[in-house]
This record gives sequence, structure tokens and C-alpha cells, in this order.
Amino acid sequence: MARCLYLLWFLFFWFLLCSSTLLKITATEDLSIKKGILKERVRKMFYHAYDNYMAHAFPHDELKPISKTFTDSLSELGNLKLEHLPGNYKGSALTLIESLSSLLILGNNTEFERAVLWLSDNLIFDVDARVNLFECNIRVLGGLGSALVIRQSYIAEDLGRRFLLAFDTPSGVPYAWINLKYGVMENETTETSTSGCGSLILEMGALSRLTGDSRYEASALRALRMIWSMRSPLNLMGTTLDVVSGDWIEHSSGIGAGVDSFYEYLLKAYILFGNEEFWNMFKSAYIAVQKYFRHGPWYHESDMRTGKATYWQLTSLQAFWPGLQILVGDVAAANSSHREFFHVWEKYGVLPERYLLDMGMLHPTERYYPLRPELAESTFYLYQATKDPWYLDVGETIIESLNRYTKVDGGFASIRDVTTMQLEDHQHSFFLSETCKYLYLLFDDSFLANQNYIFTTEGHLLPVRSRWHARLPETYVSTNLTSLKNKHQQYHQESAMTQQICPATNLAQKLESVCHVPDARIDHRCKVNYDCGIDSITCRDRSCSLAGYCGLWSHH
Repeated sequence: MARCLYLLWFLFFWFLLCSSTLLKITATEDLSIKKGILKERVRKMFYHAYDNYMAHAFPHDELKPISKTFTDSLSELGNLKLEHLPGNYKGSALTLIESLSSLLILGNNTEFERAVLWLSDNLIFDVDARVNLFECNIRVLGGLGSALVIRQSYIAEDLGRRFLLAFDTPSGVPYAWINLKYGVMENETTETSTSGCGSLILEMGALSRLTGDSRYEASALRALRMIWSMRSPLNLMGTTLDVVSGDWIEHSSGIGAGVDSFYEYLLKAYILFGNEEFWNMFKSAYIAVQKYFRHGPWYHESDMRTGKATYWQLTSLQAFWPGLQILVGDVAAANSSHREFFHVWEKYGVLPERYLLDMGMLHPTERYYPLRPELAESTFYLYQATKDPWYLDVGETIIESLNRYTKVDGGFASIRDVTTMQLEDHQHSFFLSETCKYLYLLFDDSFLANQNYIFTTEGHLLPVRSRWHARLPETYVSTNLTSLKNKHQQYHQESAMTQQICPATNLAQKLESVCHVPDARIDHRCKVNYDCGIDSITCRDRSCSLAGYCGLWSHH
């Protein structure tokens, strides 16, 4: 009888063990099948957008998917009244350029080679067209450079030489607008943005590495250093400035439009070029962002001079921030913000351009969604860092929304108003260079398996090469930056927040605390304890008083 009982128990536990193993295998297989299905859905989205562009808009810049016509947006952007457009201008094949690296990632080498051949034979920049330096840099120069069109590098170099004319200013900060044929025009505006003049280092630095001409990197670096020297004692930058006087025009700042890619390029320039100067700038700037902009999972705007909150608003461009936090190792903070952005996406079906946090409502005039990629971008990074399948569900939701609300017979259209889902006749090129790319990589990152890359702010790939580095950190040699998985713990600049270590009480631990600072200051109003975050000195949770202020109250 005893032997029978033992045998039954043995068979029972053996069954449980086998069942557990089978469940794990089934779960793995199910996940693989799901990723495969979603990957193919994104592939179909990309080619629906790409094929319609090639059929109805090429070689013009962008597709108008509803009317199945085109827009030469690269030049129209700087000529909103359309009275100074170049004659006989047929565009710069902007969407084709933006699609190059995406074609490679999707494995379509044949179409990539065909596109490169056409560009090398037909693309010229000697045209009387006024363009935005920043947009032309991240889209055109970035697209050409990231595709590693080294044998056609003269195309990118020709564009880079035209850029150099914009840097001839007393401050070294370039003009925001330049005529591709004639340089800076007479009476050109001297106003530019922090991101517009401080986010050129990746593309122009890469161009210098590819051509051996140091002028491109030197010009971009001088501008970046100038912006950094203009920071306030709080290590905050404004949003707009004057390139001639070197004075700030707009002192309110945040992590959204006008400043966003400045922060992004400081960290990515350190990764790409290994210069400690970039890391030191980024670390100081990042601490200031967390101290003066962050409020719980949100980021408001503040005056660069005082740190006082100015505008309490969410902008869709801010959704890139969790992805940047992943690169620095702050997974917990990234997850917190990402979930809030996704909640807003779920509420409206897409992410509105601007949402007023203090009033809990949409901005009255900025209710549009132009197919922006930032939430998909951060979702990709967070899945790489955590391998949490929940992020795959987020990606699936984004795919379903895009197909339900923005897909039309002629491509994908922007949304004019998220409350009515009224469409606008414009398919931005970044839908192909970023939105589709990040969604595809979320479900299939095999392209990134054998090479370290960083992504530019336009989603273009630049390879991390040891010969480009002043000093290549050891962790970047062995680990793919875009495939972090659970190896973010290896980063030597790992934050105290990631490890849940208080720097004030764990001084023996040599960890840099880049974001373990107050979520909210004592002058911030609050409704619940969650609004108040953590005190950076004591590492104690702040709480919300009955009067509605954050602090370390005696009862806590």
C-alpha cells in the first residue's frame, strides 16, 4: 500500500513537472507565433504606405494619401504661403530617402539597391529652395548616412557642404533656415530652437567620419557647446534663441518640442563617439530635467531661470523620453512614464499632440495626430530592456489603432482631430522611417543581432564603430545597445533608482544617481501621495499634506 502511495505521488509530481514544462514550451511558441503575425501586419502597413508613395508621389517629397497626389514638403515647410517655392522643383524624394534603412531592416535588399541607384543618378541639391536645417539634417542627411551609402557619399557630402553656410554667425549657432543654392538669404530670421541647432552632431559627426572632412563635426560641436554654455545656473536651457546675439528668446523649457532631441543627442553622441564631454553634459542636464520638470510620471515645463513650473501639459513628442531613459538604465522611471502615455493613447485611440495636465483636457487647437512614432519607439526600447510581453500588447494596440483610424486606400493619413478622427491628407515621411520601423523591430529585432547601432531622432541607424570612438566603453562592445534585454545592470553609469539604492545611505556603492532626485518640489501642489515622489537626500517617500502640498511631514 505504501509503495502504491509513493508511486502515485511520484506520478503526480512527474505529471506536474511535465505539465509545467509543456506550458512553458507552449507559452514560448504562442509568443513566437504572435510576434510573427504582428510582424507581418507591420510589413503590410509599411508597403501599403511605401507602394502608394512610389505610385502617386515619387520623386516628390511626401504622399497625400486621400487625394493620391503629392506635396514637396521639404521646401513648403519654410514657405507656408507658398509664394517662394522653387520653379520646376520636383522634390527631393524625401520619403524614399527616409525609407532606405527600413527597407534594409525588412530584408528588401533589392528595393534598397534600386533606390540607391536612383538617388545616385538623380538626386541634386543645387536648387533654389529654402529648407529647415534641422529637418533636412535629420531626414535627408540622416537618411543617406544611415543607409551607409558610402559609395555614393558625395551626395551626403554635397548636402553637408551647403549646411556649413548656415554656421557663419557670431555665436556659431546656425541659422534655422537655409537656401540650398544660395546659402543664408538676406533678412533671414535669426530665431532658432535649442533642438534645431543643438541636435546636429550625430549626422554631421558621422559625415565627418565617412568623408574625413572634420568641418561638419566641428561646426555641429561648436553650436552644441555654445548652447550648453548658455544654460542657466540650474543647468536648464530655453526653447528658442537668437543666433546673432546669442540671447534666449523663450525661457520656458521642458522635454518636448524645441528641446527634446538636444537631450537625446547628448547621450547618443557619447555612445557613438565615446567623448566623455557628451556624457558629462547629459548627466548634468538629465539631473536638472528630473529635478525641475518631473512631477510623478509626468513632465511639465519650467522657467529655465527659476525652475518654476510654467505649462502643465503633455505633448506627443515627450513620449520619446522613456526610450532615452532605457539607454541610461532607468527602467523603472521609463516604465512609469510610458504607461501614462499609453493610457492617454487608449483614451483617445491615438496620442493627441497636446493634453493639458492641469485641466485634464485636450488643448483646444492642437488635437491632431500626424502618425508620430514616439510611443512606438519607447515601447520598442522597453521591451528590449525587460522582455515583458505586455509591451507586445501595447504594440498590437498601436497597430490596430493605425489601421482602424488612419489607413485609407492611398496610404496612411494623419488625424486632424482625435475627438472626431477627421483625417488630414498627409502621410509624413517619418511614418516609414520611424513608426513602421519601431513597430517592426518590436516583433523582429534580428537585424540588430550582429551590430551595435544607435537610432537618430528620425529613426535612422548609425553603427557604433570602435574606430569612431575617442574611448569605447567595454559594455558597449559586448552588448547590442538596441538589444539590452536584462543587461542594463552592466552599465557603469547605472542609476540608483534602477537598483533602488539611496545614494545618501549607500555611499560605498559606486553608482551614479542620475535620476534619484525629487519627483516634486515642496512648492508643487498635490492631490495624493503618489504625486509627490521620493526625496533625493533621505530616500523617503514624500506625502501630500491636507493643504495639498508635497513634503516630508512628521506623520509620515
